[in-house]
Amino acid sequence: MSIRKPSIPKGMRDFNSEVMQKRNYIFEIAQATFERYGYAPIETPAMENIGTLTGKYGEEGDRLIFKVLNSGDYLSKADFNTSINSKNLTKQISEKALRYDLTVPFARFVVQNRNDITFPFKRYQMQNVWRADRPQKGRYREFFQCDADVIGTDSLLCEVELVQLYDAVFTQLNIPNVDICINNRKVLCGMIEIMGASDLFDSIVITLDKLSSIGLDKVKEELLAKGLKSESFLILDSFLDAENIIDLESLLVQSDIGKKGLEELRFVMDNIAKLELDSANFIFDITLARGLDYYTGCILEVKANDVPIGSIGGGGRYDNLTSNFGLEDISGVGISLGIDRIYLVMEELDLFPKGIEIKTQVMFANFGIDEANYCLPFLKQLRKNGISSEIYPVSDKVKKQMTYANKKGVRFVILVGKNEMESESLTVKEMSTGEQYTSSIEELINQLS
Repeated sequence: MSIRKPSIPKGMRDFNSEVMQKRNYIFEIAQATFERYGYAPIETPAMENIGTLTGKYGEEGDRLIFKVLNSGDYLSKADFNTSINSKNLTKQISEKALRYDLTVPFARFVVQNRNDITFPFKRYQMQNVWRADRPQKGRYREFFQCDADVIGTDSLLCEVELVQLYDAVFTQLNIPNVDICINNRKVLCGMIEIMGASDLFDSIVITLDKLSSIGLDKVKEELLAKGLKSESFLILDSFLDAENIIDLESLLVQSDIGKKGLEELRFVMDNIAKLELDSANFIFDITLARGLDYYTGCILEVKANDVPIGSIGGGGRYDNLTSNFGLEDISGVGISLGIDRIYLVMEELDLFPKGIEIKTQVMFANFGIDEANYCLPFLKQLRKNGISSEIYPVSDKVKKQMTYANKKGVRFVILVGKNEMESESLTVKEMSTGEQYTSSIEELINQLS
């Protein structure tokens, strides 16, 4: 039998215990903050019907959806005619896909469960998503998202709250120099309308979303290739030169939808200015586009300026997402935390608190079956008092057991032999100093508690 070298698919990762404990630290802060703001948890399946996902993320997003082959002999019902290609073959052999994000499945969930939901509905969701993207630092094919959304209201107070929620999470994680950037898709719509290119809206927004990574010259090259006239670049430049929303007022005077976007921006920014954020900077950014098709109003993106890794969070208002599933006039808004990038930022800036690793405090050495059985009630007492404890499973040499305890960072090793059993006492060895002393289980519990 040939031996296969162990490996995992490109863009996927294993997480060891140390990494998971640090990730869980981020999850716990995010979850506690979501719940403090009144958001309740839900979960959706890892797989959705392809029709649920496609057509919601734009052409580029649709290409990155992982399709799942139908079970059984999936080729038996395929029609192999002369015009077959990968696109129409996929439709015949794949009906399901791994979820691309949490927002579209959430919209599907809302429509299916609308009779059991009290609107406005505030939910948070912390689950894996998958994208067939090119892996690089901070970008993986499987990654975790933590989302918070409000659906069933178009109140801009929700945007104000979500900005505060972002600030609360990053303040508790002690991530410095964070920018929460805001723009509005209606402003972009007004800009593109004035450029005379409304029919190219999706293409222009998707290309503008690449501005920070490829630069303005490359953006203009792509826009020309997509059909934008070169004379429109003067209008584009005038918008990109705007430093605040006041600068946009004169530019959008002829666009009703653009002026509506400015009103929404002004409401959110004025209220955030009154409330003041604890640590993050709140910034208007006309270049912010968010390439996903479903955004319709305010859009948000978060950057950690001390680590060049791209956005560590994003979100926005979506007015028509549930209409894809037959439920009209339901507006929603949400944000997402990029846990994997947040982890990389905290690791690079050494922000994880010391001592968050879960370590065994007490280990009982094993000197034989009688001694091990004698120790089991003590283990139960320690664990009942919230003290992490274990017993070495076999009676190996003492040196091997001590080496195991050292590698695990065990604080105390308990030695129980015939003498201790007769005297009903414990010999405690403190591993950091090598000191040994006699104790009772009650004294040990008091010491550790």
